[in-house]
This record gives sequence, structure tokens and C-alpha cells, in this order.
Amino acid sequence: MAKYDKKIVERICHLISTDSYTIEEICKDVRISKDTFYDWKKRKSDFSDAIKKAEKEFNELVAAEAKKSLMKKIRGYTEQEKKTTSVDTGKRSKDGKPVFRVKEHVVTDKHFQPDTTAIIFALTNREPEKWKNRVNSELTGRDGKDLFEGFDPSKLTSEERQALLTVVEKYDRMNEGER
Repeated sequence: MAKYDKKIVERICHLISTDSYTIEEICKDVRISKDTFYDWKKRKSDFSDAIKKAEKEFNELVAAEAKKSLMKKIRGYTEQEKKTTSVDTGKRSKDGKPVFRVKEHVVTDKHFQPDTTAIIFALTNREPEKWKNRVNSELTGRDGKDLFEGFDPSKLTSEERQALLTVVEKYDRMNEGER
């Protein structure tokens, strides 16, 4: 088993807090086994706490980047596209490689329109009462009258009761999200 070392812990936490490396990749980078990693995590509270803090930092980083990307998609944005055309001069460098010269260098502004899906996503999540897509599943009888007016469940056969129960259960499952 590798020796527990503050520098290794700092390196592990840095890797966790800056990118989505797997435990296997992290262990390979710091030259410890996965068993050692999990043993330290289980037995050393300072290591476990440092890992949790690094994971929290990474989650905050991901959330911040996602918000920035979402705002770009909502607003639309412009990127510069650069294209360079080179031609072979027919000459060779000292190491025998061909020498090229720049023939043309073109910079184009490329505009990306706001993304409708990103806008809908943002609105439905920020103000769900105003923007949520809703389906109203209200059942009524003929001419809007009470569907169960004059209904006497005691007069149903066992098959009719079972069928009604099945319909009610399906309706409840469909409408669980609205409660």
C-alpha cells in the first residue's frame, strides 16, 4: 500500500475538482491502487472530507459553466471562424520538410441565433407556473354535468368494479406530477 501523503491528497483533490476523471484514472495518475484510494476514504476522515470538498467544487464549476452556456444559447452569439490557406513553396527546410507560405488568411464572423429549446427550458424551469406545459385531464359528463351524478357503486358487478379501479389507478399515475 502506498504511503499516505499530503501531496498525493492535494493532487487527487485537484484532479477531482477540475475535471471528470474516473477514480481509476486518478489512481493511475498519482500511482496508487483503487483499493488504497477506497481504504483511505474509509479510514481517514480528513481524506474523505477533502474528497467531498473537491467533488462539491467540481459540481459548482459544472453548474457555473452550464449557466454560461445556457445564456449563450438563449441570447445567441457570434464566433470568429479563421481559415488559413498555405501553399508549398517547393523549398525544403534543413530537416527536409517542405516550406509553406501563407497564401490567404480569412476571418469570418459567424452568428448563431438564439436557441428556442434553450429558451423554453429556461422559462419552464425559472417560472414554471407561467410557462410549464400543462395538460388538464378533467373528466365531465354530457353537457359538462357531473360525471358521477346518480352513480351507485354498490350496484356494480365485480368485473365493473375492477375495471373502474384500473381506470382510476391509471388516471392517478398520469396526474402524479401535478400534485
